[in-house]
Amino acid sequence: MRDTFVKILVELAKENKNIELMTGDLGFGVLKPFWEQCPDQFTNAGIAEQNMTSVAAGMALSGKTVFTYSIGNFPTLRCLEQIRNDCAYHNADVKIVCVGGGFAYGSLGMSHHATEDIAIMRSLPGVTVVCPGDPVEAELATKVIAKYPGTCYLRLGRGGEARVHKEVFEFQIGKAVKIREAEGNTEKIAVFSTGAILDEVTKACHCLEEKGFSIIQYSFPTVKPADRQTIEACAKKADLIVTVEEHNKVGGFGSAVAEVLAELGEKVKLLRLGIEDCYSTEVGSQEYLRKQYGIEKKEIVRKIEGSYGRKI
Repeated sequence: MRDTFVKILVELAKENKNIELMTGDLGFGVLKPFWEQCPDQFTNAGIAEQNMTSVAAGMALSGKTVFTYSIGNFPTLRCLEQIRNDCAYHNADVKIVCVGGGFAYGSLGMSHHATEDIAIMRSLPGVTVVCPGDPVEAELATKVIAKYPGTCYLRLGRGGEARVHKEVFEFQIGKAVKIREAEGNTEKIAVFSTGAILDEVTKACHCLEEKGFSIIQYSFPTVKPADRQTIEACAKKADLIVTVEEHNKVGGFGSAVAEVLAELGEKVKLLRLGIEDCYSTEVGSQEYLRKQYGIEKKEIVRKIEGSYGRKI
């Protein structure tokens, strides 16, 4: 995803000289194409994310569209006050990019695990939260948020994510993307996910279908604003809605779906899968940590079967 993001941003910056990229003294191997081709639109702010964010806000209020780039929690939690006061409050065109959402930097420990960022960023008024699920979504999301007004948060994987979408589609802020639709009048399970866990969830849905379950699957590349229309439609035709995220269950994507369902008053069962209310005390690869915290394919299947109350 990150290579796709940089490739698209280079193309956009060549067309629009008001696009700027700022980094917190990292990502040089990945960002090299940008600074080589658009050197006058690139700034290394150093290991000073708070300053980077305030400078980005000032540049944005002077007419620029500024992308800030760093890993894990550094461009979000480390400079939350600056995002709130300098960017969001002024509706500044700052696009905050986190590379390595969830456990992508798992071997570096909890300081590098971005597992509360969605909840915190979506709580800020005026901040749009975008979490693409594969390189196709990442490409389309980058193009859209570059023109989208106000402060946006773009949460990417670290790289190497599988392509799930076979075709390019029309990307819209606030719209989910259908992966599969169950047919017939059988009992249905709607599975929603956001972010780079999409490939794992898609594999789990394949497995569930092989077991005889009727699966409706959607990717939600936009967490805020939520796609209320899709959630409502699925609530009317599904017996169970499942949300999956590589993020703390408290306040994240599952909570956003739960809020919509509570307001709609639909009596559909909801199963939220994510990291329990804890910090990871484990270190290891992303694959290893997903297994440890129950959000890899086999655990997703097992938990859905258990919540559904029967195995087919």
